[in-house]
Amino acid sequence: MAHSAQLVFQDAASPAMEELLHFHDHTLMIVLLISILVLYIIIAMVTTKLTNKYILDSQEIEIVWTILPAIILVLIALPSLRILYLMDEINDPHLTIKAMGHQWYWSYEYTDYENLGFDSYMVPTQDLTPGQFRLLETDHRMVVPMESPIRVLVSAEDVLHSWAVPSLGVKMDAVPGRLNQTAFMASRPGMFYGQCSEICGANHSFMPIVVEAVPLEYFENWSSLMLEDA
Repeated sequence: MAHSAQLVFQDAASPAMEELLHFHDHTLMIVLLISILVLYIIIAMVTTKLTNKYILDSQEIEIVWTILPAIILVLIALPSLRILYLMDEINDPHLTIKAMGHQWYWSYEYTDYENLGFDSYMVPTQDLTPGQFRLLETDHRMVVPMESPIRVLVSAEDVLHSWAVPSLGVKMDAVPGRLNQTAFMASRPGMFYGQCSEICGANHSFMPIVVEAVPLEYFENWSSLMLEDA
């Protein structure tokens, strides 16, 4: 859960988000080293009055500062492509959920069950109970089993939306007339919050997403109760 003074990412709750955090740290270290080198060169050029005649016209230095950036780009591109392919792979999901964006709420349909679906609205501020988060709580959470691959089919009924949960490393556009898919696996139990990440109208800020990851036996009990109430 993010807080007001947070400067870094939320704690990872899925393997994909852990990979993204590692890639962020890897890239940031490269940027830091480049920045230190450039700063040192600038300070050296400003402060020294001597000129090295071998630097003014040196074929070797030109070769180095042409090849070195290419090597750095490869060191950034290879891990990035690896993560892109890992996030795009959806192999044998245990559960498929269809998330449909509306103005301004989400509806969820568990397609592996015959009649399991519901709408998810934001809880108004005056109805919040102690411990709940303003603008982030919903009346119905998307409950999923932990440590199970989950496929989410994302679409919209009216305008563009975006289904995003930062701690799970998931963000997928919801486009009317188009069915996009993404996948995640919650590595620990808990509640993970997100919001619509595409400006979709006057109440864009008021259509939160809450994913609740629970052990498999709890999910089976929840789905049985939901089917009985349907």
